[in-house]
Amino acid sequence: MKDILLVSDNGDLIHKLETIVSFIGEPCSSCSYKSSAEYLKTHSVDAVLVDFSVSTAQELILQFPHIPFVAVVAEDGVVNPERNLVGACTLPMTYPVLTQAIHRCQEYSRRRPGSTKPSGVKTRLFRSLVGRSEEIQTVRRLVEQVAPTDATVLILGESGTGKEVVARNVHFFSERKDGPFIPVNCGAIPGELLESELFGHEKGAFTGAISARKGRFELAESGTLFLDEIGDMPMQMQVKLLRVLQERTFERVGGSTPIQCNVRIVAATHRNLETMIQENKFREDLFYRLNVFPIDSPALRERREDIPLLLQELISRIKGDGVEGVKFTEMAIASLMEHSWDGNVRELSNLVERLSILYPGQIVDIQDLPPKYQYGEVQAYQPEYPEELLERDAFNALFAESAAQEDTPEAAPEQSDEPESYRSDLPEDGVNLKEYLSELEINLIIQALEQQDWVVARAADKLGMRRTTLVEKMRKYNIQRDETLSSDN
Repeated sequence: MKDILLVSDNGDLIHKLETIVSFIGEPCSSCSYKSSAEYLKTHSVDAVLVDFSVSTAQELILQFPHIPFVAVVAEDGVVNPERNLVGACTLPMTYPVLTQAIHRCQEYSRRRPGSTKPSGVKTRLFRSLVGRSEEIQTVRRLVEQVAPTDATVLILGESGTGKEVVARNVHFFSERKDGPFIPVNCGAIPGELLESELFGHEKGAFTGAISARKGRFELAESGTLFLDEIGDMPMQMQVKLLRVLQERTFERVGGSTPIQCNVRIVAATHRNLETMIQENKFREDLFYRLNVFPIDSPALRERREDIPLLLQELISRIKGDGVEGVKFTEMAIASLMEHSWDGNVRELSNLVERLSILYPGQIVDIQDLPPKYQYGEVQAYQPEYPEELLERDAFNALFAESAAQEDTPEAAPEQSDEPESYRSDLPEDGVNLKEYLSELEINLIIQALEQQDWVVARAADKLGMRRTTLVEKMRKYNIQRDETLSSDN
């Protein structure tokens, strides 16, 4: 607390309050009602204990809504806390009641809107922890609190939640930010090589060690060493890591000279270390060495309200890499917010990248999402095109196929049973194109109907058109099954 102001015209009450507040170790000042308003305008205080026996007490409280007040009332007095009047203490005052009231004042000041001072640097880096949910704001607050210290941090959370991002933020806000940030994935390095990777080795320490090499601890000197997936570290390495954390010294593999280290340790894991301790897969003493300041990295399904902001952040990153991003409709975003996101933010990032490749610079709707991300009713838009456009496309495809067959040298000429008028060769005397195309269309429709046993829906699929379109063409050309059969007979 910066200061607690005691307001009363009763000298005896002021003396009692000063004794109690000083006893609990809080700084305090006092003034009369007459000078209280001017004092609050010119001094910074975090709480005001006000004598509520004066009728103007309520006016003073309303005049300073950004300051939390605690009413001091007589034994038979009753006050209902509201707004910035956060509590009441009856006389004679007790230690538990006073400490509870001061705690409420602290919470009022900490959570007050606008109390967080903006910082361009913090905002720029914390975009990696973008979101407005209570879960992500808690992570931000914990990072800001622990970063200035040298306490060991253990980041817990599922895979893909951004544990390394949290670790980098801890490093950035620390006094070591000008030093190196060295990450090590303990699960990706074989156990027999992990010791050399962490502590380095001397020349000739083992086959292939043709020269001395620094380990990650030496590379991270005066900076931060991030031990990712610490739960996958072999037991024999856990013993050696514990010794380094305790003594702040280590030796290279094959060496005997102790090397001092000045490194901050930040560890992370997706495993339940307490369960591993019970199964004798993780050392309990190492766990308590690492678990000085735990930070839980929340799963994406626990903060679904952050998904729209995360999408904006991921798209801006993709654009920064020179790739055209995408935009999402409200229905698509709502559908994504229904997903369980087992892969967390990493899964969301992969999806945005995939959609940016499929639909560069376009708007993505719910039907454009992969099926597993589609929730609710999906009404895909099916455009309807004019008949002449569909016919032109069909004929272009037909003639393109014929031309391709003619250009293929291996294709042997086939005997055709079709009438001369159906062949693609242009007669010397010319042809009436409109009649030719009509006859060709009638012939293809009849062939498709006969091949599909006159099931119109299947014939329409064969011709690449809608069923309603085929029905209209059959009506146009007066194509009926009975008449065709009779003509064949």
